[in-house]
Amino acid sequence: MSAPTNRRPPFLGRMPLPERNFIADALRAETVGGVLLLAAAVAALIWANTLGGSYEAVRGFHVGPAALGLDLSLQHWAANGLLAVFFFVAGIELKRELVAGELRNPKAAALPVIAALCGMAMPAVVYFTVNSIGGGSLQGWAVPTATDIAFALAVLAVIGTSLPASLRAFLLTLAVVDDLFAILIIAIFFTSTLNFLALGLAVAGLVLFYLLLRKGVRGWYVYVPLALVIWGLMENSGVHATIAGVAMGLMLRCTRRDGETQSPGEHIEHLVRPLSAGLAVPLFALFSAGVSISGGAVHDVFTRPETLGVVLGLVVGKALGIFGGTWLAARFTRAELNPDLKWPDVFALASLAGIGFTVSLLIGELAFSGNPVLTDEIKAAVLIGSLLAAVLAGILLKLRNTKYKTLCEDEERDEDQDGIPDIYELDKPEYHLRMAAIHEAKAAEHRRLAEVASGTHAGDDGPA
Repeated sequence: MSAPTNRRPPFLGRMPLPERNFIADALRAETVGGVLLLAAAVAALIWANTLGGSYEAVRGFHVGPAALGLDLSLQHWAANGLLAVFFFVAGIELKRELVAGELRNPKAAALPVIAALCGMAMPAVVYFTVNSIGGGSLQGWAVPTATDIAFALAVLAVIGTSLPASLRAFLLTLAVVDDLFAILIIAIFFTSTLNFLALGLAVAGLVLFYLLLRKGVRGWYVYVPLALVIWGLMENSGVHATIAGVAMGLMLRCTRRDGETQSPGEHIEHLVRPLSAGLAVPLFALFSAGVSISGGAVHDVFTRPETLGVVLGLVVGKALGIFGGTWLAARFTRAELNPDLKWPDVFALASLAGIGFTVSLLIGELAFSGNPVLTDEIKAAVLIGSLLAAVLAGILLKLRNTKYKTLCEDEERDEDQDGIPDIYELDKPEYHLRMAAIHEAKAAEHRRLAEVASGTHAGDDGPA
């Protein structure tokens, strides 16, 4: 008798059913949010290029209590306030991935983490190289490092590519790790002069938030006001206010206890994600993506080192970084690629990760805050780079669309209609008995219909 083998599951192979279902629900919400994000970006571009004066007036309009240090423009409210909701959801996603998802197992996490790190390092290297040669500013090195999962999935929805669940999950895990390092970049490199009193009070508020969670205190009327106070203190501390959202998201419990169908983190994410994807991020795009696009502006994007570095970082750096990191990690960990997929599929996915909209726009605003003209040019570069990455990925994915559709159909097929895809039951004897009974019933029905048609069915008096 042969010895049992302990082969590792193939890279991008079939996911466990509960994880697959969770990923499917999360990506469905992200896709809807991505379509809204795409619509908001287009609306911003049209508004800024047709009624530019009113666009600038609206996003520059200040509102909020000055006594609390919160007399902010609508654009600032969107970038620091609404995006805190986005990063709160990102914090919950990261926590869940660390305790119950792909990142809980260090060996399984190695591939996406290495891929994400390389996918952030290579765009920065490309930007640094272009600007070192061209004599441009190195301040924007972090702009092309981010991936926008919602926008990437919106592109998938538009081009109609049916990616298998494993590829979508890999893309989501990449984006979660990407968000983590983007948060660290914002916290470390884009923190202004610190107000230690406000920062200390914000930290005290976070400690109180954590203790209330540990004590099992419930009620939105406790946590929402406390979260707003923490956010306001963080805004006044000099640390970017979105860090408060991430910190609170990471504190939520994302593991299920006996009798729970959802952990508190999953429940709150389910409630808050529509607010993030359907309102917060699209409004940020509306107030940030409006830049003047003209022939001269497009020409400047491809001739100015700062903007050219962003475009090449997103289109070239992201694709080479993620693909190269994944290939090297797989080679040195001896991970075998799912035989149904090929390495060009991984490259297409890496190209799709070059869509770096939301966080790239935010980092662009932070990096060049003292230069409004260059800030707008950087935003235009982000839009153009993301568009080129989307087109490249769309072409590559379309070339394999037939194969993807076949894999998706196999993943979704449920002939016995028990709510569980058949592919997850193939190893169960009871499944094969159930399917045999279904096929026998279908065959008996076909025989009965054939007998009725020929007039020989028992109880008939012959042909009508």
